[in-house]
Amino acid sequence: MTEVNQFNESAKELLNKIETKNATIGVVGLGYVGLPLAVEKAKAGYKVIGFDVQSKRVDQVNNGINYIGDVVDEELSELTQSKQIFATTDYSRIADVDTVAICVPTPLDIYQQPDTSYVESSGKEIAKYLHKGMLIVLESTTYPGTTEEVLKPILEETGLKCGEDFFLAYSPERVDPGNKHYNTKNTPKVVGGITPACAEIAGLLYKSVLEGDVHLVSSPAVAEMEKILENTFRHINIALANEMAILCDRMGIDVWEVIDAAATKPYGFMAFYPGPGLGGHCIPIDPFYLTWKAREYNYHTRLIELAGEINNGMPEFVIDRIMQILNKEKKALNGAKVAMLGLAYKKDIDDIRESPALLILNELDKAGANWTVVDPYVKEFKFKGEVTKTEDLTQELLESADIVLLTTDHSNFDYELIAKESNVIFDTRNALKDFKDIAKKYYRL
Repeated sequence: MTEVNQFNESAKELLNKIETKNATIGVVGLGYVGLPLAVEKAKAGYKVIGFDVQSKRVDQVNNGINYIGDVVDEELSELTQSKQIFATTDYSRIADVDTVAICVPTPLDIYQQPDTSYVESSGKEIAKYLHKGMLIVLESTTYPGTTEEVLKPILEETGLKCGEDFFLAYSPERVDPGNKHYNTKNTPKVVGGITPACAEIAGLLYKSVLEGDVHLVSSPAVAEMEKILENTFRHINIALANEMAILCDRMGIDVWEVIDAAATKPYGFMAFYPGPGLGGHCIPIDPFYLTWKAREYNYHTRLIELAGEINNGMPEFVIDRIMQILNKEKKALNGAKVAMLGLAYKKDIDDIRESPALLILNELDKAGANWTVVDPYVKEFKFKGEVTKTEDLTQELLESADIVLLTTDHSNFDYELIAKESNVIFDTRNALKDFKDIAKKYYRL
């Protein structure tokens, strides 16, 4: 830790506010990352102001209405009623905060290049009301260099100097929606500051809020890179599992049995599993931030891009398998009744961003299939510009389907009912492994 006497007066004042819980905390972006973070900071005793451009979200927060699965409804309600959390679309209230976390989207554009416009616009709004002794922490996943090359210049256009007048750090979000064990509060945090003082102040704030360890690194770029490494690791290993699934299918080998056997090795192997494709806002997208940045250094990230090709091809592989299975039943996909179970990109959540089920559904529709979607977490969704409602899982729906396609392994699906009442099942998640013996016709990825 940096000695207290090495901090300037602005830093000392901010440190004192954090330690005494007198700091007012701002959170820009009240989505899957921002709202849970705001709740944890409020629970820790800080007054929190949440900022969002969506007035609907702001109204929901102020009325204690939760819309994020990782937030406890009662906790949000209590915190808003006690005015510990207040949400607003008025960014001038940033003048009232001592620290602010930026938790806005960083998508890819149509050319698979990072879109930092949300970070930039947030930085510009903060710059309007930036004052001495303020800490800004970027949490949005992005390419190495964003904090220092994009955000810092915007903030320093005010004439205030980073590391002296205000403090800037990067600390990547680590959110795993639906995870019953790890959440915002107990997941370790990585923090990289522009200066040692920036890192120390940001680290102290997180230590005062979270139960997980806080790991300081030497720069924001290191923290930005480690976040991409985390998700690229999963991206590539899932691609390997998917490629094994394709090969095992051609060779007539059960890939799930192969993985289970390999997982008995207590060292040198970590089990990853195949699926219908990648979804969510992180793993399908984040590795391509690095691919884009690597071009600046005349380097081609071949492994990452090849993994992307494999993972992006899984929805098409699923459609091919469905056609093969229906052919065995002497049926065509055109006109076939397909019951798709699961639209969310992973189990036990309502998030359909980048969900491979949507890509599969689009191909089913193009092929002329008569499809129905069941998802207890998703009541309705937009498909081809129209709002479509999902159906309930019933015996009648299963019996009437030519094929039941399981794309998301929600815990509350009645798998025994699915196994017993379905005529043909294609399971892309190995969710029915314990009931396959009672199924009439069962196929898995």
